[in-house]
Amino acid sequence: MSLLSRQLRGGSATPEGPSVAKLSVLGQLHRHGPCTPTALAGFERVKLQSLTRLLAELEAEGWIGRAPHPADGRQWLLSLTPEGMRRLKAIMRTREAALAAAIGATLDEGQRALLLEACGLIDGISAALDGGAKPPGP
Repeated sequence: MSLLSRQLRGGSATPEGPSVAKLSVLGQLHRHGPCTPTALAGFERVKLQSLTRLLAELEAEGWIGRAPHPADGRQWLLSLTPEGMRRLKAIMRTREAALAAAIGATLDEGQRALLLEACGLIDGISAALDGGAKPPGP
């Protein structure tokens, strides 16, 4: 799974595109919605100081924006900009198409059904490791 993940990340990496670290942060904002830098660091399992420069770069590049926190004037909420969302979705579509093409070229119908079943099992294991949250249904 790690090798497949690396290959998919590498396949969409371009010199002008976001780094793997930036894509990870963008993915967290896509999954969780607007959040504070501290919450984002928690999702990424890194110290806030490790994200400071990366967040500034993403903001300067137009991927993310910040707004005052509605309940705490000392904090900011980070979110994907409309342009950041458009660009991230384009990267996701490219990866999904590459994965679908590889599956179609290498697996027969029975193997594709088995892969789908395995994906459901992996989602369940992931949810259990993430505190018992139920994975989204099919």
